[in-house]
Amino acid sequence: MTTLITGANRGIGKALFDGYSARGETTFGTRRDTEDRAMLQLDVTDAASQCALATRMEGQAVDLLICNAGVNFDKGQKLESGYPSAMWEATFAANVTGVFMTIQSMLANLRLSDAPKIAIIGSQMGSQTFAPGGGYIYCASKAAVLNLGRNLSVDLAPEGFAVGVSHPGWVRTDMGGGHADISMAESATGLMARFDALSVETTGCFETWDGRPHPY
Repeated sequence: MTTLITGANRGIGKALFDGYSARGETTFGTRRDTEDRAMLQLDVTDAASQCALATRMEGQAVDLLICNAGVNFDKGQKLESGYPSAMWEATFAANVTGVFMTIQSMLANLRLSDAPKIAIIGSQMGSQTFAPGGGYIYCASKAAVLNLGRNLSVDLAPEGFAVGVSHPGWVRTDMGGGHADISMAESATGLMARFDALSVETTGCFETWDGRPHPY
């Protein structure tokens, strides 16, 4: 199996990259800033960068695309005075538009696979049922990408694609903080099991890292 993971140079993305590499599978990872020996360069918000990745990957089948790259800028913002428009724009550019552009860029590669899969790292923060309050920009972006995944699952089903959105858990990363519930390795192991099980029969699913259906 060949896997491409965005935002694979740190956090959950790196744990996933290490996990798939340890399984001996062909694994590509991307990072935003510079290309190195292990990672391809991709700024998911930049059309030229997306085009360059598509050119670099031309002719390479991708069985699993993991859209992991994302940002969370609005911690500590106050309802009365925070959440500036530029923060909304930057967050949606990475967390929503960036996911869509990456899928567009890799469609030709996914279509070379016999069983293409798209896995989007979402969050319970995007669930209307969960609705924790606060974090308005991040929560709205994760709600939007959940909707995006559901719609893509419908449009790509006739081609045999499987599309899933996963909540990775509350993970001890720079974003999740040191008091979070689980380690990056635990999250990655659970997510890999979810992606292994993802199929045309379960396309459109929204699940937790440990296999529980998550309410929308």
